[in-house]
Amino acid sequence: MKILMVTAEAVPFAKTGGLADAVSALAIVLNKLGHDVRIVMPRYYKIDRSTLEPLEGPMGVPAGYIEAWTEVYQGIMPGTKDLPVYFIDHEQSFGRDGVYGTPADPDFHDNPYRFSVLCHGAFQLCRKIDWYPDIIHAHDWSAALAPVLLRFIQRHNGFQKTASVFTIHNLGYQGVYGKYNYPATGLDWNFFYAAGFEDWDRINFLKAGLTSADMLTTVSPTYAKEIQTPSSGFRMDALLRHRSQDLVGILNGVDTDVWNPSKDTFIAENYSVKNLEGKAKDKAALQERMGLPVDPDVPLFGIITRLADQKGVAELFAPTYGSMYKICTEMKVQVVVLGAGERWCEDELRALESKLPNFKAYIGYDESLSHQIEAGSDFFIMPSRYEPCGLNQMYSLLYGTLPIVRRTGGLADTVQNYNQETGEGTGFMFDELTPQSVFDTVGWAVYAWYNKKDHILAMQKRAMAQDFSWEASAEGYLEVYKRALSKL
Repeated sequence: MKILMVTAEAVPFAKTGGLADAVSALAIVLNKLGHDVRIVMPRYYKIDRSTLEPLEGPMGVPAGYIEAWTEVYQGIMPGTKDLPVYFIDHEQSFGRDGVYGTPADPDFHDNPYRFSVLCHGAFQLCRKIDWYPDIIHAHDWSAALAPVLLRFIQRHNGFQKTASVFTIHNLGYQGVYGKYNYPATGLDWNFFYAAGFEDWDRINFLKAGLTSADMLTTVSPTYAKEIQTPSSGFRMDALLRHRSQDLVGILNGVDTDVWNPSKDTFIAENYSVKNLEGKAKDKAALQERMGLPVDPDVPLFGIITRLADQKGVAELFAPTYGSMYKICTEMKVQVVVLGAGERWCEDELRALESKLPNFKAYIGYDESLSHQIEAGSDFFIMPSRYEPCGLNQMYSLLYGTLPIVRRTGGLADTVQNYNQETGEGTGFMFDELTPQSVFDTVGWAVYAWYNKKDHILAMQKRAMAQDFSWEASAEGYLEVYKRALSKL
């Protein structure tokens, strides 16, 4: 198949979150399977033009009131020989720092226009290079205009044999703006209601994508069910229920070249499911790096997270009611945290560290430390309020580090709950997100550590034998592509 990925971000060129990893990883695997995959994205200020090849001549893009003139540059996705990445270069839209905004200005006021340039530009690019895809695969709200344009404009204009797939990476981000921004889309007002933009007299890009795309996907089977409920649907649940026959949950994969304890270059000692001896050395190295007593007998709990409400950090760390102080004072454990985010939470981590000799935190992000925490910890705490897919619980499983998670989204799809009678399972789960439930579940893991050593070892081996490769995910997407094409 010929597949065009339309996205605001893709590693290693631009990244704000897991979307960038998922787009690139999926494209690379589909490319290896023999499909003609290409990516189109903006050329942000930080992407160096001197490393790219310019396509000859300017490209007109009919976004807004008047045609915008852009340039197009081409690069190759690292790790492949022939996966092109096209960059739309438009100084007014993308010649600045930040993808969606900056810390000082988190949501650029002209984002409706900026991402309209991207989506219109995707079709103009196809004409420019005389390459017409079977599938246009749009990712998240910033690319949601692409399936709208295909359905209402471009299908009558050279793209008769092209179908669209729209993937929701996080339903919480929808691209909602004042109605006065609608002309930035370059669409006639006739399409305002028909394409699904209208949202309480505002425009909602994600809603338009959900309404207009031939097929919809999201990043785990459980999340696909959850977003059809009022509690997790972010006001889109009725529309998603209406389109439930076209909505498929496909679990994101893991880059097992990067996240693999048998060849990870960041960790002190490599190990595998056949020989777990190296994990003890990684634990000792992590304890030493973080200034904890080197003790193989004490269970070490790791946490790597954005310090944001979605991740359940209030239930863990909030002063007076968070469970962490109680965990560290009432249980014989060690805890290591790597994260950054909300200021109150960063301050509280520092306060806990000053009070608790068995609690250590690194504020910020460090790639080597993230690998060392996954390898050196015995357990991994991830109490997310909601989690479309989640990657850290999968990394933990592959490293034999047993996750402690809330039963939601991708966490529910990847972790099997411990049965203390039989020793079955790969982690520890709870349902309601409260400080007490986090405390109790950590306590359950501590009990198993000290009293059921054979169960812990069996769970580690079972966890490490899981298959989270992108190949399995790619097969799921290919089935969705076929279903989309069958609708034409």
